[in-house]
Amino acid sequence: MYGYGGGNGRGLGEARSLRDLGREHALLPLRVFLGVTFLYAGLDKLTDSAFFHTSGPGSIGEQMHAVRDSAAIPGLVDLALNSPSGFGYAIALGELAVGIGTLLGLWTRIAALGGALISLSLWLTVSWQVSPYYLGNDLIYLMAWLPLLLGGGASLSLDALLAARRRRIR
Repeated sequence: MYGYGGGNGRGLGEARSLRDLGREHALLPLRVFLGVTFLYAGLDKLTDSAFFHTSGPGSIGEQMHAVRDSAAIPGLVDLALNSPSGFGYAIALGELAVGIGTLLGLWTRIAALGGALISLSLWLTVSWQVSPYYLGNDLIYLMAWLPLLLGGGASLSLDALLAARRRRIR
């Protein structure tokens, strides 16, 4: 196997083991999955005619009222209920930004922090009552964001491209 350098101190064309390639690209499948999922979630909300309404089937207002009494932090739901439509747009646009940033590998750690915060807020409100806990997907998403928050998007990312460019300029 031959690499492209990859920022590991090796020159162009030097052989790298499959283990090295695997280690270098270990977070890439997670980054693609989370990026596509959050991009899709944001677009799905933005294109749903009922989602941004204060009440009615499929609306963010109805969803918030349904989970209010079972949320770990009902105050968060009350805050969202002050402006369900605004909260819905904030979540949808946040998911869109997180998805795009994660897919492109641009400011990956910031995108991962945003994804983790969205997942945390949804876990503490919408899916808190799910029992047993491992059936609720928001906690799993929260845990999935942590490796990207810690490791960034080093492989096939704009972050890596920009870092390499900064190193060449110095």
